[in-house]
Amino acid sequence: MNLPNKLTIFRILLVPVMIIIPLLNIQGDIWGIPITALIIDAIFIMASITDKLDGYIARSRNQITNFGKFLDPIADKILVIVAMIILVEMGKLPAWIPSIVIFREFVVSGYRLIAVESGGKVIAASIWGKLKTVTQMLAIIIAFIDVNKFGEIFKIFNNQTVQNTMFGNNTVTLIINGITTALMIISVIATIISGLDYIKNGKDLIKDK
Repeated sequence: MNLPNKLTIFRILLVPVMIIIPLLNIQGDIWGIPITALIIDAIFIMASITDKLDGYIARSRNQITNFGKFLDPIADKILVIVAMIILVEMGKLPAWIPSIVIFREFVVSGYRLIAVESGGKVIAASIWGKLKTVTQMLAIIIAFIDVNKFGEIFKIFNNQTVQNTMFGNNTVTLIINGITTALMIISVIATIISGLDYIKNGKDLIKDK
C-alpha cells in the first residue's frame, strides 16, 4: 500500500477518535472555548491536511490507484458529516445543514454509481463543488472555536438588548460567529447548486435506452 492510501486510511481512523473525545467528558476551557472542542478541531484540521497531502503525493509521484479513487472521497464525506453531527450535538449547528449535505452526497454518489455501470462516464466537478469543499472545511474549523451557535449574529439586528451586551468585550466572538455563519451559508448554497449541477449534467444517465 502506497503512502497516499495510508494517509487516507489514517484520515478515516481519526473520525472515531473525534467521536470518542466528547464521551471523555474533559473539563475546562481556554479563552471560553471548551477544551473538548479544541481537541476535536485539532483532529479535524489534521485530517483535512492529510486530505490535501495524499492527493498531492499521489499526483506528484504518479501513485494514483483505484483503491485511492474509491476511498478518498468516502473519507472526505465521512469526516465532514461526522464533524457536522458533532457540532449539532454541541448545539452549535442546526440539524438542517448536515441534512442537506447528506442528501446531496447520496444523490451525487448515486449518480457516480450509475456512471460507472453505464461505461465509466465521469461527471466533472464544477466550481460550485470546489467552493462547497473549501467553505465547508473552513466553516467547520471556525465553528468549533465559535462560542456562539450558528446565526447568533443575526440577533443584533432585531434585539437592542442583545446588541448592547454583545458588543464591547464580546466583539471578537461576534465577528467569529459572523464568519462561521457566513461560510456555512455559502457552503450550503454551494452544496445545493453543485448537487443540481450533477443532476443536470448526468440526467442522460438515468434515461432508459
